[in-house]
Parts: sequence; structure tokens; C-alpha cells
Amino acid sequence: MATPSARITGLLLAAGAGRRFGGPKALARTDEVPWVVRSTQVLLDGGCGDVLVVTGAEADQVEQRLADAFPGDGPVSTTFCGTWEQGMGHSLAAGLMQLVARGRTVPLAAVVHLVDLPDIGPDVLVRLLQDGARPSSLARAAYDGVPGHPVLLGQDHWQGVLADSRGDHGARSYLRRARPTLVECGDLATGVDVDTR
Repeated sequence: MATPSARITGLLLAAGAGRRFGGPKALARTDEVPWVVRSTQVLLDGGCGDVLVVTGAEADQVEQRLADAFPGDGPVSTTFCGTWEQGMGHSLAAGLMQLVARGRTVPLAAVVHLVDLPDIGPDVLVRLLQDGARPSSLARAAYDGVPGHPVLLGQDHWQGVLADSRGDHGARSYLRRARPTLVECGDLATGVDVDTR
């Protein structure tokens, strides 16, 4: 487990309905642990000082699972994306806007992670954050050379990402232009998203 940094926030995108999967992936379970809970714990154990979870489909159930696992005023909070059905880009934008709204406590960087990557553990986060995080940071986990998640987004990049976050593209076009540092993690996980049960 890494020492958490108060200036790094994990941004977990967990809003999708999982239509091909047969239900919201946030509520899927491995060893009886909901993926939304597992992914949140991975971000905390990997070095994030707090985690903001973006919810959408079945938001009440997802938020209840989180409240059961992380009771009280701890390091986990949620924000509902009212336009989640329009694609992941909307969830990413909703999360970043919520972080911007923190004012003086806005983090230096966000680690964007997806709820449907259950084989990614804290060791991937530790490696991604091994050089620390600054407003200028831009790094992305890669698996056998293929870029994936999580993605370290320093504050300086948020406006560029927000300008491009539409539909299911998320930050894809911005990252293609900005060329983040790729951090190879293929020895730690596959980085493959799960689309079927």
C-alpha cells in the first residue's frame, strides 16, 4: 500500500448501464465485493488521498454499496452525472467539474480510472504515481505497449480534456494530441475491460 497524497484525487467513472454486460458493472461482484468498492479501494491503496466516484445508472444502489464499505465522512464521495446515458465523456466532464468546484482544495492531479477493470490492483497505481504528481503531470498506464487506464491528469490538462469530452470518447482525442508518458504495467495486469459476465 502506498502513502496517500492529499493532493491526488482518484476519479472513478462508474456511471454506465452495462447493457452488453447485463447490468451496471459498478454492481458486479468478484469474491462478493462490488467492483465499485474494489476499484475505489484500489485507488486509495495506490496512493490517492481521496476518491470521487461518478455515478449514473442505478445510482442509489451504487452509492449505497459505497456507503456500506466506506461509512462516515471518509475519503470517498460521489457525484451524479445527469447526462451519463450520452457516454463516458459526460461522466469524465462531470467529475472534473466537481473537482474544479473545490476551489482552494482542488487537487494537483486526478487519477482517472474505470470501474470495469477488475484485474488492476494498487501496484499499477503505485507505478503510475512513482514520480509523484504535479499540475503538469500527464501519464498513462500501458499494457504490452497498448495505452489504457488509469490515467494521471495534472490540473494543467483539465481544460483541454473538458473541451474534448463528448460521447464515449472521454479524453481520447486530447491524449492523442498531448502524448502522455506511457508507464508499462503489462507485468502487473492485463488492463482489459470486462464486457461480458
